[in-house]
Amino acid sequence: MSFSHSVKKELCSVITDKDRKYCCLYGMLLFCRNFSPDQIVFQTENGQVSEFFCRLADDVLVGKNIVSVTKNEKKSGGALYSLSIPSEHFREEIIYRYRISSRTLIHRIQEDIIGNNSVYAFIAGAFLSCGSVTEPIKEYHLEFAVPYYELAQDLTKLLVSVGINAKYTERKNMYVIYLKGSEAIEDLLTLMGATMSSIDLMNVKIYKDVRNKANRIANCDSANIERTLRASDKQIADIEYISDTIGLENLPEDLINIAELRMEFPEMSLRELGEALDKPLGRSGANHRLKRISEIAEKLREERNSNEQDG
Repeated sequence: MSFSHSVKKELCSVITDKDRKYCCLYGMLLFCRNFSPDQIVFQTENGQVSEFFCRLADDVLVGKNIVSVTKNEKKSGGALYSLSIPSEHFREEIIYRYRISSRTLIHRIQEDIIGNNSVYAFIAGAFLSCGSVTEPIKEYHLEFAVPYYELAQDLTKLLVSVGINAKYTERKNMYVIYLKGSEAIEDLLTLMGATMSSIDLMNVKIYKDVRNKANRIANCDSANIERTLRASDKQIADIEYISDTIGLENLPEDLINIAELRMEFPEMSLRELGEALDKPLGRSGANHRLKRISEIAEKLREERNSNEQDG
């Protein structure tokens, strides 16, 4: 079972009271990719999520067998569950209850529907609908792939409002809100209710730290370690300077990725940094990107000094 699958399974088991069910279903519906007055189709590859959606629909809308389920076996293994709500009456009930504009279907988050006590259940519903998290043994990355621009902006603001530093990008006609770094992902998993998954992630992080330290001790002598740390200190200083002046988000994406990794893992060698990237690089490639960051920082320092002298 993948880590993402495990997180969703846990979320389905912890959302049990009436208000949280109501807000979780709101999140699942609002973020599904096929939602109109004429058709609502929720898709998932997770059997537990499929069953959970059916239970939520029956409980919230007070009906029985409201959802129609189609299961398509995949050649690669597993299955794709397509869940539809064929009844026009229940589709209209959903649009009315959650105040989703009827014919134009303007997908926006109605925060007063969520309420303070159920905001995390709503975020959990959004994650069940369009979220995923990478295997932590490989990297720390959680994302929501949202089909509508304004909805993506609303979700980003909502996450920031509860203390989650979410970032935004576009990919293949989807609007992606993502988290990098183990601590941010641990925090969000805990807030949504997936506490055991958060603990599992912490344990993986401890294991990776121990393994990385053991590898460094085995493969590097003290002089190499000291040289790496000195270079890392200079790189971190440059990254922090850029962050304090123009902001890291204004760097090219390939530089943002390696800058975030360097800040999180100051002890990593260039080779380890390159291998940890989404698209792995060799030692020289990682070094080249860090040199570009250094050049940007130096240029900013020169501009600042020049402005101070002119002033």
